[in-house]
Amino acid sequence: MQAPFSPIPTQAEPAMLSRLPIPAIVQQHADEAAHLRHVRSVLVRAPHVRLLQLGRLDERLDAHLDGLAVAGAEGLARAQVALEQCGCGEVFTAFAAALQARDADLQQRVLALAPAVPEAWRGIVSALGWSSAPLLREPVRMLLAAAPPWQRALGLEACRLHGVDPGPALAPALRADDPVLRLSALRTAAALGRTELLPLVLAALDAPPLAGAAARSACLLGDRGTALRALERAAFATPAACDPLRPLAVQALPPEQARAQLRELMPAAPREAVRAIGWLGDARLVPWLIERMEDVALARVAGEAFSTITGADLVALELEQPPPADLQTGPSDDPDDEDVALDDDENLPWPDPARVQRWWQARAGAFAAPRCFVGAAPTPAHLGQVLRTGTQRQRALAAQLLVLLQPGQAGFNVAAPTWRQRRLLGLPGRGG
Repeated sequence: MQAPFSPIPTQAEPAMLSRLPIPAIVQQHADEAAHLRHVRSVLVRAPHVRLLQLGRLDERLDAHLDGLAVAGAEGLARAQVALEQCGCGEVFTAFAAALQARDADLQQRVLALAPAVPEAWRGIVSALGWSSAPLLREPVRMLLAAAPPWQRALGLEACRLHGVDPGPALAPALRADDPVLRLSALRTAAALGRTELLPLVLAALDAPPLAGAAARSACLLGDRGTALRALERAAFATPAACDPLRPLAVQALPPEQARAQLRELMPAAPREAVRAIGWLGDARLVPWLIERMEDVALARVAGEAFSTITGADLVALELEQPPPADLQTGPSDDPDDEDVALDDDENLPWPDPARVQRWWQARAGAFAAPRCFVGAAPTPAHLGQVLRTGTQRQRALAAQLLVLLQPGQAGFNVAAPTWRQRRLLGLPGRGG
């Protein structure tokens, strides 16, 4: 007779053992999710990425998060161990896993990192934007009702990213003394198109740390007086890039006023001026842009500005050329070289000025509108098409132009999970 607790397995045990999570695989899910979150933060702002390419990455990222969810407690444990690095991707992965599992204790442990670690804050906000609405209802309700201002700020960020009205929590937050909470409220009011809150948004212009954000939000809500003047001052206060203020200022200012600012910017920051011409959309400046394509330092950004105005895809139309043979961009192999900055124009094609010139000469007559954006006047219908087919940088500009044309409508989030974007755009694909 077989003794109790015999080591001989029963018929059911092999099947049970086959379903146990494999630690190495679960660890790979956690590592890859954190890494892909970092890659995604680059792609959502990339000049060559469209909704299709971003969607492919999103499917990979979601698959790794699903792998953590299927692994149960082992998946949560691996995600929590990754918090030792406290990077944006690691925090995103841990918080997304905690939300998926509805693990309130782990959610609170991750949230505790937010006020002290900027990367943790970014990771938490990203996970709130990524997760589906049913998983967020209770956590966001608790955040909006919390006493600490930073928790209420996170609740507002979740509402902003999902286009959900936070209810009575928004107006008091716009009056708050806490700058973090007030900043989130300014961003949320603009994203939701809450024009009735414009007086409270304008009042934040008198708070120096928030003046730029307040000017941006007020302009998106329709103010073209005090807010636009404040936005112009902030956007052109220095030659350095002032994203997201400068693109909005160039798009919102009267064209002659914007051109005057770009003429002043050109001597000190030619690259920034060339970029801004694309946002301005003045086709009369295209010949000047083509001349800049002869300058190695400005060629690629001039090509992007040209495409932003005309809609011409330099690669698809074979209007590009190989890069200069002796070109050195990005970090060098020299260990003593302290310059490790990436090339700002990476992934932009090198335009061939002669081919571009011939293309332009054959089509210049079609660009007679006062402002051209990706090949046509920026009407709501055309901007909607750019949101469907354009590059990420073009899509971000299109979303902004839509709100400028129609203040009071909610903004379109081009960094949202692509299945959510596709649903909002009426495109086939996964919903949620």
